[in-house]
Amino acid sequence: MTNNELKELYFGAYSFKETEDGYLQAFQYSDEQMKYFEGAFDFWYDRCMATTAKTIEMVTEATKVSFDYKFIWTGSEDSFELAIDGSVTKIVYVKDISKEGKIEWEMPAGSKNAVIYLPADATVLIKNFEVNAKAERPKKNEKVLWLGDSITQGYGPLRSAQTYVSVANRILNYDIINQGIGGYIYDKKSLMPMPGYKPDKIIVALGTNNFHDPQKTSDITEYYDTLTNIYGSEIPIMCISPIWRGDNPDDHDNFVAYCEMIKKVAGSYKNITVLDGFKLVPNLCEYYLDNLHPNLLGAETYGRNLAEYIKKIGW
Repeated sequence: MTNNELKELYFGAYSFKETEDGYLQAFQYSDEQMKYFEGAFDFWYDRCMATTAKTIEMVTEATKVSFDYKFIWTGSEDSFELAIDGSVTKIVYVKDISKEGKIEWEMPAGSKNAVIYLPADATVLIKNFEVNAKAERPKKNEKVLWLGDSITQGYGPLRSAQTYVSVANRILNYDIINQGIGGYIYDKKSLMPMPGYKPDKIIVALGTNNFHDPQKTSDITEYYDTLTNIYGSEIPIMCISPIWRGDNPDDHDNFVAYCEMIKKVAGSYKNITVLDGFKLVPNLCEYYLDNLHPNLLGAETYGRNLAEYIKKIGW
């Protein structure tokens, strides 16, 4: 399969570039946005090019799939995963493979919906993608732009198919671009028009990295003002306030006050639906990797509760 043919099966990308050695690299941000991150903070810049929530998806009767991969940046070591009809059947952990190589998987006979999850907290390039039967692009529901921090990017479960975004999207079947970045905040400067792209809905899950000044509303107001100026005041936006964190109990009151302020400010916009993050994941350390990022159990719970809420209210 050529790289151009592979693009038809590639989800989660805004644009593509081909490297000199023939690999396909996918981007979820525009060049202008990445330029901003490059000048703002190296930590953000590294992560703005990660293969966050990117998938290769196909409806096929193929029984074998393979591809060459190459890492050019690695944050945490999560995984490549293969899901067949919604169930994960193969996992290759980043810690167990070299920085460059080939992955080959066998698949069951018969027509199936196959999804390959690429590592969430790394930048992975792909080439020489092969399947031994015809592969077609699956149909998706609405186009959704997902904005957030490390939890939305996918750090915590250390499994690319088990981030809360991946879990929710297996249920909702959105066509997403995930612009979650580790360490990110309510920062209007990264919000820029993306030529040729207009989402049907936007999900924002930010705030856990901002909470030290619970009285400062300007960052949130300016963020949502900018977002609606770019995409229109009628576009449905869901604001998920921060989920529980127990890593700094001395700051708990400030954190709760900041979450309440986010809900109040976001709720003042007629096109924004507010969801209380404390209700998505139990406020217990057993659901967290580090009392901040949901672990496998926490991410599964978060994703399923979010999807159920969206379906319940018909958002």
